[in-house]
Amino acid sequence: MNILTMFATLRRQVHGFQVPLINLIMQEFGHDPYLILVACLLSLRARDVMTIHVCRELFTQVKTPTQLLFLPVEELERIVYRTGYYKVKARVLREVSLELLNRFDGKVPETYESIISIKGVGPKTANLVLGLGFNVPGICVDTHVHRISNRLGLIKTKTVEQTETALKAILPQDLWIEYNKLLVMWGQNVCAPISPRCSSCPLQELGCKRVGVKKSR
Repeated sequence: MNILTMFATLRRQVHGFQVPLINLIMQEFGHDPYLILVACLLSLRARDVMTIHVCRELFTQVKTPTQLLFLPVEELERIVYRTGYYKVKARVLREVSLELLNRFDGKVPETYESIISIKGVGPKTANLVLGLGFNVPGICVDTHVHRISNRLGLIKTKTVEQTETALKAILPQDLWIEYNKLLVMWGQNVCAPISPRCSSCPLQELGCKRVGVKKSR
């Protein structure tokens, strides 16, 4: 499959789809790396449609690590409750904010090595924050990116770590940041985990291998 043709096709096809959570956050609150980081942490194991409302409420009171730490724990837990695992998420947000203050003068660091060193921040979150907050090239591999990249036959990997490495070897660096957004939108609307909409998918004509697809629409 020609990578540039695939990107051009996806860009046309996702027009009108709901953009992912972090892109909504940026539209409403700007490219603030701290707010992007908080939104990423809240979105873990939660639906975007719920997380966006939680972020909107939280960000009316919190814009910095200091402001989050001054927010009473009970109030923070109340706000993030709807995203699930609210006590864990409230604790992680406080721990991450404290570490930013103690180690990075209250700022989200601009290197992968620094941000991944923060307890509670994983590779997916680190790459998304760096890409969207600082325009640092990186491939954020979530469930959609991992599933669809393998389904298309672009790569053959078992883990998200392998997927990130494999994609970096075949994708031009200037497309790394955009790749996550496109595949998240495609995965939510067309290339679903179960019974993808293969009959109406233009990527079939480009050479999609449909790896692992047993049932489709």
